Amino acid sequence: MKYEPGDKIIVLLTGEEGTVAEIMNEKMVMVEVKGVRFPAYTDQVDFPYFKMFTEKKSPPRKKIYPEHIRKEKEDVREKTGNGVLVCFIPVFDQDIFDDDVVEKFKVYLFNHDDTAYTFSYDLKMGGASDFQLKNTLEPRSDFYLHDVKFEDMSDSPRFNFEFSLKDADKKKAPYFEVSLKLKAKQLFKKIEMLQLNNESSFTYPLFEYYPDRQEEVSVDLRKLQHAGYRVYDASAFRSHMEPPRSVVDLHIEKLTDSWKQLANYEILQQQIRTFEKYYDLAVSHHQSNLTVIHGIGEGKLRDEIHQLLKARKEVRSFVNQYSHQYGYGATEIYFEYRT
Repeated sequence: MKYEPGDKIIVLLTGEEGTVAEIMNEKMVMVEVKGVRFPAYTDQVDFPYFKMFTEKKSPPRKKIYPEHIRKEKEDVREKTGNGVLVCFIPVFDQDIFDDDVVEKFKVYLFNHDDTAYTFSYDLKMGGASDFQLKNTLEPRSDFYLHDVKFEDMSDSPRFNFEFSLKDADKKKAPYFEVSLKLKAKQLFKKIEMLQLNNESSFTYPLFEYYPDRQEEVSVDLRKLQHAGYRVYDASAFRSHMEPPRSVVDLHIEKLTDSWKQLANYEILQQQIRTFEKYYDLAVSHHQSNLTVIHGIGEGKLRDEIHQLLKARKEVRSFVNQYSHQYGYGATEIYFEYRT
């Protein structure tokens, strides 16, 4: 490779000068321009000497005296950043046919704001925690999180973040949670577009503006009672809830009489809403288990339910196995409650 760390370079697209901060692989380098680091392919940068000898020299400037200079209007607009993004940099290797294949992804956080944040990061694979990290993201900087193998990206990865201000502000929210879930089909399209456009990375915005603190709204319960509403004691809220079920049948004919008029999408949405209703009731009543009858069919409803269960922290385990009563058409869910 013709570049080494510390070499001065010029970005061909913008004409900006910078330095090589890190050699990533044979085709990519990490460059630093005006204090900002970003990855670039080696054919997107060059040594500045060629530009120095080939660019046309500008004619001598006329002398301008202070009394001839026009005063510009001050820009009264508030300068703001563009929030925080998560960046994925694919690292390529060659297979036995000399074709470029993705070996892994380098994952970075980019902070475009003038504000420092503390963050907690948790990568979940197949619903289980795979990597955790807590640190600080300084203003106008990037932060390397870790590498993720390409084959692991097909295991339903979910990138969970919790941000808070490094210097607390009473006007801002105490924390902000955001989650990113990547699907294999979307990932393949991203890689295809990178190679087509000769780009080095792709990003997803996590937030554009850190949210303000939401004012708590106090409600006068006596006024509600006088208006005819029933007000219950929170300590006895379970007694006023709909009773839970240990078995929930999601066949559409069990949920509505007018199911023949519904489209397939509407049927699925109603089944999912019913599942979430009785799932929440089971958790609220601290049930130890719940059986969901979803049928066999094409497996769309079963897959949707299993995907939801992977992200629920109360679920200790779930299984879709053969039973004499339901065959393979039911999933048993087992809960675990942490005190």
